[in-house]
Amino acid sequence: MKVDLFDFDLDKELIAKQPANPRDSSRLLDLSEENIITDRHFYDLPQILKTGDVMVFNDTKVIPARLYGKRGEALVEVTLYHPDDGIRWWSFIKNSKRLHVGDTIFFYNADISAEESDFSAEILQKDSEDGVFIKFNCEPDKLGAMLEKYGSMPLPPYIKRDKPLTGLWNPYNDKENYQTVYAKYEGAVAAPTAGLHFTNRLLKEIDDMGVKRVFLTLHVGAGTFLPVKTEDTDNHKMHAEYGIISPETADIINQAKKEGRRIIAVGTTSVRLLESAADDKGILHPFCGETDIFITPGYKFKILDMIITNFHLPKSTLFMLICAIAGTERMKAAYAHAIAERYRFYSYGDSSILKCINKI
Repeated sequence: MKVDLFDFDLDKELIAKQPANPRDSSRLLDLSEENIITDRHFYDLPQILKTGDVMVFNDTKVIPARLYGKRGEALVEVTLYHPDDGIRWWSFIKNSKRLHVGDTIFFYNADISAEESDFSAEILQKDSEDGVFIKFNCEPDKLGAMLEKYGSMPLPPYIKRDKPLTGLWNPYNDKENYQTVYAKYEGAVAAPTAGLHFTNRLLKEIDDMGVKRVFLTLHVGAGTFLPVKTEDTDNHKMHAEYGIISPETADIINQAKKEGRRIIAVGTTSVRLLESAADDKGILHPFCGETDIFITPGYKFKILDMIITNFHLPKSTLFMLICAIAGTERMKAAYAHAIAERYRFYSYGDSSILKCINKI
C-alpha cells in the first residue's frame, strides 16, 4: 500500500505545544456514529458512553528517557526506546555520526556539566535501522534514579524545548503533563497520549454511570514517533514494544463481547496490544511479551468497537491505523474538518472518538 495515500497538509500553527488546562477541556471530534461529525469537548465523553461499556486503558508510565550528553567536544541527544536488560538500551541519538563503538558519553543537565557528571554510557553497537546500543555505567537498580536526575521527558520532536531546560524551574511542567493520571508501571518512553485528556473527576463520572474500566500495559517506544520512510507500507519495519494483558482483563473483555457490550480502547497503544493478543475467533488471551504489529487498511479488527485517539501525523503508522479502523476516506474528511475548525493536533492536542467499521 502506497504511503502517500495517508498524506495531508497541516498548518504548523495547529501543532499543540501545551495541553489544555484542565485536561478534559480539550476538544473532542465525535465520529461515534457513521456519516455524522459532531464537535464536542472531552468532558462531554459520558454523553457518548453507555452503561456496560468496557473502556481499555494503557497504564504504562513514562520515564525521563531523553538525555543530553557529551563525547569530547561533540554534543548529543539520546532518546532511549527499548531496554535489553537493566543497563543496556537501544537508543536514537542525534549527532550519532560523531560517535564510535567504545566511546563514552557523559550526561549533563541544567545544573551539572558533563565534566562534573557521575553518569555516563558506553557505545556498544551502531545500526543504521535500530540506532545505537548503549550500556550505562551504573547498577541496574540505580538507573531509575539517575534518569530522574539527568533525564527529561521524551517529548516528540515537534514539541520544542530548551536542551536541557536551564535552571531549576520548568515553565512547561512536562513531567506532570506528559503523564496520564492513572499511570502506574514505569517503562514507556512515549506517552499513551489519548489518555492525557482524562481527569480524576471525569473518571469518577464514567465509573458512576456504570462503565467498566480495565487496564493493560504497553510500554510505548520512541519508534512511535518515527516517520515511515519507505514508499510502500510493506517495507516499513515496526519496533517491538513490551506489553502485558492480565487474565482478569481478558476475562472481562471476553465476557463483555459475549454479551454484546462495546469495547472502547483508549489510544492506539491499547488497540495494538488487544489485537496482538486476540485469536481469529475474536477471543482475547492473556499476553506477556513483545509485539510489533503494524495495522493498515484492510485489517479486520477482532476486539475493537470504538477508539479514543488524538490527531496524528501525516503518513504515520498511527494515521494508517485509524484509517484501518474508521475508513481512509472518512478519516481524511474528518481531518479536513478538524483542520478547518482549528482543532489542536498531535500529542498535546485535541481528541477524537471513532467507531470501528472494519471488524471480523
